[in-house]
Amino acid sequence: MENFFVDEQGFYGGFGGAYVPEILYKCVHDLQQAYVPIIESDDFKKEYRALLRDYVGRPSPLYFAKRMSGKYGCRIYLKREDLNHTGAHKINNTIGQILMAKKMGKTRIIAETGAGQHGVATATVCALMNMQCEVFMGKTDVERQHTNVERMRMLGATVHPVTTGNMTLSDACSEAIRDWCCHPQDTFYIVGSTMGPHPYPDIVARMQSVISEELKWQLEEKTGRDYPDYLVACLGGGSNAAGTIYHYINDERVKIVLAEAGGHGIDTDYTAATIHCGTEGIIHGARTLVMQTDDGQIKEAFTISAGLDYPGIGPMHANMAVKKRSTVLAVNDDEAIYAGYELTRLEGIIPAIESAHAVAALKKVAFKPDDVVVLTVSGRGDKDVQTYLNNKALAKEYGDF
Repeated sequence: MENFFVDEQGFYGGFGGAYVPEILYKCVHDLQQAYVPIIESDDFKKEYRALLRDYVGRPSPLYFAKRMSGKYGCRIYLKREDLNHTGAHKINNTIGQILMAKKMGKTRIIAETGAGQHGVATATVCALMNMQCEVFMGKTDVERQHTNVERMRMLGATVHPVTTGNMTLSDACSEAIRDWCCHPQDTFYIVGSTMGPHPYPDIVARMQSVISEELKWQLEEKTGRDYPDYLVACLGGGSNAAGTIYHYINDERVKIVLAEAGGHGIDTDYTAATIHCGTEGIIHGARTLVMQTDDGQIKEAFTISAGLDYPGIGPMHANMAVKKRSTVLAVNDDEAIYAGYELTRLEGIIPAIESAHAVAALKKVAFKPDDVVVLTVSGRGDKDVQTYLNNKALAKEYGDF
């Protein structure tokens, strides 16, 4: 079977690479040279693992969802990344990257964020390590994720509302890259997902791979074997999905089902379903699938989920989808809201709307009774309660809320 990991040049098949302006070439090249020796050093591993255990609260539980299993006629286990410190998987990555920044002598941290979870996780580790933190966030997301904005500010971060484009995640990424161009010497850009120029897709995937590393022994403990029949996760830039599949990516026994944000539908102009609607192009320093016009202008992405509101996709996921290693399903806004309420009422777990997209994918797959299905709940839904309430009519099957 083909190897779906990154090659030495930073490509996943025909996707990936580093397409950056000249002013950033040295920063990116230095990171390419430094990251593997740092990550593989004993000092890094010791400090990283200790923080994951004692600060983040890992391992995250693998929970058998009895009522959901009964509904879908299979054995569903939930990987509870929502129980991590800060409420999502994002902290796995920011802990690792800030340790890298320290070892590279950087003193200022910047980040982009959509739903705000990566911004909160970055601000958290900056407070922990006493480093300056500036977060770029689209003005639209600042308004719809107000609680996370205030959390970042409490942690000492400066939040910059971005007013270009449709003022969401893609625009925040662009603004962060512009800032990095102006401060290449002292600044480390903590990228939040498996996107951007090489080596970021590989760095983020490696940091998140703790998810599937834990799955192997947790599944062995609960089912008697260390692999599932299906892995299910939501897909935006792709970090929680990459972490979920990392140790199974070349394992043909495991089917991979990923849910991207369909918005109002893939047949409309209001969608963020890049795998379904994108074509090959370059965005934020990587060759990947991009939602773009015929002349290469980036289209605006639309979805109820701030964390999946991106017109591109990580190159790992683009390569896997094109080569049919993964099955990518488009989940519309109404399906995601319904699924969020469904998990809430059946298991007492309020998922982030991003994670609710993964839950919604369950209806689109025909499972057998003995199938073991692992679904990653990438984040908790505290930040999305108002959005759920504003759209509760979509979940009317569960009664009057």
